[in-house]
Amino acid sequence: MTDTTLQTAAATPLPPPETPWQRLRREFMASKLAMLGLALLVLAMGAALLAPWISPQNPYDIGKLDIFDSKLPPGSASADGALTYWLGTDGQARDLLSAILYGLRTSLLVSGVSVAAALAIGSVAGLAAAYFGGWIDALVMRIVDIQLSFPAILVALILLAVLGKGVDKVIIALIIVQWAYFARAARGAALVERGKEYVEAAQCMSLGWRRVLLRHMLPNCMPPLIVIATIDLAHAIALESTLSFLGVGVPVTEPSLGMLIANGFEFLLSGHYWISFFPGIALALSIVGINLVGDHLRDVLNPHNAH
Repeated sequence: MTDTTLQTAAATPLPPPETPWQRLRREFMASKLAMLGLALLVLAMGAALLAPWISPQNPYDIGKLDIFDSKLPPGSASADGALTYWLGTDGQARDLLSAILYGLRTSLLVSGVSVAAALAIGSVAGLAAAYFGGWIDALVMRIVDIQLSFPAILVALILLAVLGKGVDKVIIALIIVQWAYFARAARGAALVERGKEYVEAAQCMSLGWRRVLLRHMLPNCMPPLIVIATIDLAHAIALESTLSFLGVGVPVTEPSLGMLIANGFEFLLSGHYWISFFPGIALALSIVGINLVGDHLRDVLNPHNAH
C-alpha cells in the first residue's frame, strides 16, 4: 500500500457511531416476523384508539340495539336495512365488529396500565434491593419468591374475590400479579451495575440514593425490563381475557375480548360459532403481534448480539 493510499484512508472520516434507536430500527426492518408483529400491534392499538369513530355501531348503547338483529350470521343486514353486520351479531344484537373494536380498547387499556404500573413498582423495588442489600434485599426477594411460587391466575382470582368486579379492580389485581417479575429482573441487572465505576463515583460525590438509583442505575437496567414489559403485555391481555371469561374480571356492561368470547360460548353448540370465533381471532392476533415484537426486542437488546 502506497503512502498516498494511506494518507487518503487516514483522511477519510469515519461514519458516526450507530445510535441504539438506529440499530433497533435497522434490525426491525431486516426481520419479516418483527415487522409482521409490529404491524399487528399497530393495527390493534389503532383500532382501539379509533373505536368510537370507526365502529359501525356503539355496541353498548342500548337504545341503538334491535332484538330482531340477535345472532345474525356474518354479512347479514339489520332489520331496518340500514347496517350490514360484516362479522354478525351476538345474543344481545350487538354488531360483533364494533364490539371487538371496543373490546380491544378495554383489553389494551387494562393490560397497558397494569404493566406500566407493575414496571414502575417492580423496578424501584428491585433496584432498592440490589443497592441497599442486607435485610431490605432479603425481605423484597422473599416476597417475590413467595408470590412467584403461586400461579398468576390463582393469585388474580383470589384478589378479585376480595376486591370485586370492575376495570379498576382488574388493573389492581394485574399490578400485584406482575410486579414481582420486574422486581427480580431489575435486581439482577442492578447487581451488575452496582459494582461499576460510575456508581462508585456517584457515591463518592455524596449523591442521594434516589438520584443514584433513578438517574444513573435505572437507565442502564432498562433494556431487559423493556423486553419483559413487552412480553408481559401479551400475558396481561391473556390473563385479563381469562378472568373476564370466567366472570370475575370486567363487568358485563364493559366491553372486553374475554367477555365477548364468554358471551358466545353458550351458543357454540347451536351453530352460532362466530360470536366467540371472531373475538378469539382478534385476541390471538393481538397476542401474537406483541410476542413477535417482544421476541425480536430480546434479540436486539441482548448485548452479546450487538454488532
